[in-house]
Amino acid sequence: MTEPTKEQDELAHRVIGAAIEVHRRLGPGYLESIYEEALAVEFDRCEIKYARQHEISVDYRGRKIGIARLDFLVGDNLIVELKAVETIAPIHQAQVFSYLKMTGLELGLLINFNLRTLKEGIKRIILT
Repeated sequence: MTEPTKEQDELAHRVIGAAIEVHRRLGPGYLESIYEEALAVEFDRCEIKYARQHEISVDYRGRKIGIARLDFLVGDNLIVELKAVETIAPIHQAQVFSYLKMTGLELGLLINFNLRTLKEGIKRIILT
């Protein structure tokens, strides 16, 4: 298993802080798109470099078969996927893991805003 770098860990910590601020101000109950917009505002405020709805190519046997979109690619080395669901399902974690495999990145955050306490909705996913 490859451990994320210190830089990735620090970036993840900053992203989690921004997400907690968004959740503190908005709380649960909004659509994912609202949290995405608010998190982009918070990233700007915190001077966190990001690309929103970042497209990545899905290849199969050397052929491009589609496009996937990351909610956020932060600092060119951290995937952040947002949800606003009752509970995180295994398919949500598999989605982030697949994004990590496609990009070759090592660390992703899956953040579910639809909980009373955001801490319970943060999943750290490492490419193993």
